[in-house]
Amino acid sequence: MTDLSDLSRFPVTRKWPAQHPERLQLYSLPTPNGVKVSIMLEETGLPYEPHLVSFDTNDQLSPEFISLNPNNKIPAILDPDGPGGRPLALFESGAILVYLAEKTGRLLATDPAARYETLQWLMFQMGGVGPMFGQLGFFHKFAGKDYEDKRPRDRYVAESRRLLGVLDKHLEGRLWIMGDEYGIADIATFPWVNNLVGFYGAGELVGFADFANVQRVLKSFMARPAVARGLAIPQRVKPAQ
Repeated sequence: MTDLSDLSRFPVTRKWPAQHPERLQLYSLPTPNGVKVSIMLEETGLPYEPHLVSFDTNDQLSPEFISLNPNNKIPAILDPDGPGGRPLALFESGAILVYLAEKTGRLLATDPAARYETLQWLMFQMGGVGPMFGQLGFFHKFAGKDYEDKRPRDRYVAESRRLLGVLDKHLEGRLWIMGDEYGIADIATFPWVNNLVGFYGAGELVGFADFANVQRVLKSFMARPAVARGLAIPQRVKPAQ
């Protein structure tokens, strides 16, 4: 009889062997999209085993990883205890957040209206905040910064600033995106805000000082112990001395 929870039949486990095959397997890197899932896992307390997918060695392009995510992007998960007790492989950070919320009964309202409002803000991050902030990072910090023509950069600066304005207005009088309740919309959004003003160093460029509500909620987000833990998972491998 075949063990439905046996992970060895998944090619990804050949490159990243599961030391704890009974736990959810996370394949990721500490990027804004990657840490959404590690933070969610830390918040819920669901047992998991993290695996580093190193861009330095193009792990994301390996046949093993592509067998899990044909779009060759992190994060991705392999849950040995998926629906019906069968393993579930899943990619796309937003889909993973919804799945984990429903699996654990945490951080996503069960009331239909509140649930859809949460998903609306999750999609706002997935379709707007992430892509626009990411492009701004390219043109401000990475190879794009050397382009003499600054119109592409300025386009993403303007759009990032607009999105911050939308978020700031929504957060007026609210503790979190959904009001008093912290949830997956916050977990999706604030790693990107933190990355924009931190790693990308674009706070002054977008006038981050103008968005007091976003600053306030970002501070609350970063103060959560589960967030502090999740931001460093999976740990990057340090080069040999």
